[in-house]
Amino acid sequence: MAIRSANITVMVQAAHKAARPMVRDFGEVENLQVSIKGPGDFVSAADRRAEEIVRRELARARPNFGFLLEESGEVAGADQDHRWIVDPLDGTTNFLHGVPHFAISIALEQRGELVAGVVYDPLKDELFCAEKGAGAYLNDRRLRVSARSDLANSLIATGIPVLDWPGREQGFARQLERISGQVAGIRRLGAAALDLAYVAAARFDGFWEFDLKPWDAAAGIVLIREAGGMIARLEDEGEGDLLASGTLVASNAAIHARLLELLRG
Repeated sequence: MAIRSANITVMVQAAHKAARPMVRDFGEVENLQVSIKGPGDFVSAADRRAEEIVRRELARARPNFGFLLEESGEVAGADQDHRWIVDPLDGTTNFLHGVPHFAISIALEQRGELVAGVVYDPLKDELFCAEKGAGAYLNDRRLRVSARSDLANSLIATGIPVLDWPGREQGFARQLERISGQVAGIRRLGAAALDLAYVAAARFDGFWEFDLKPWDAAAGIVLIREAGGMIARLEDEGEGDLLASGTLVASNAAIHARLLELLRG
């Protein structure tokens, strides 16, 4: 049976409520693709609306908790020990282009430690949730990271730097060359929260990406840990501050050291 603590219940309800108009909006995006203006402004409005819904629902249940929000930034709460970290639409570019792969990501931080996470893919109705010490679940199925120990059989996800992404200047092309020669496949699906959830669910064996923001990764970090995986900053020998700017690397324990070695060159 999936975990349903009071906090997880609040997070799931907020994600479900924000998902309903988001799914309707996604249906409209396809109609806007052929217009001269395109769907950009419409999607920005959908993103903000989803954030407002999530924020309202979480604040109603936990009025004193603070927030770190993709669109609105940091909002202090009377309770300085607890903070929600929210990405209302992870995979915005996919959404903008009518690609059906995006999610709502909500995490709870308690005294600086990530203790709960929810990633909800509304189109597939896949709810990934995890809470410290209680495991990770996809809907009602317990999750464990993959058991593959050979990189040659491993499927690795990443985010490819475009435009002004810092990875363009930080050696991503060299990393890609080193990794691609060692693995069964590399995927770039365009939603980091889901990439991390997929590592937790053993769909991917590993993942790395430059310069993820806290709201991109917070819920996924909890999922990885509770599914028995490993996650670290490439720049640190230990985990370091996983929400700080830098490159995150996640995988099962068997390939983690080798993956880090290849990425560090």
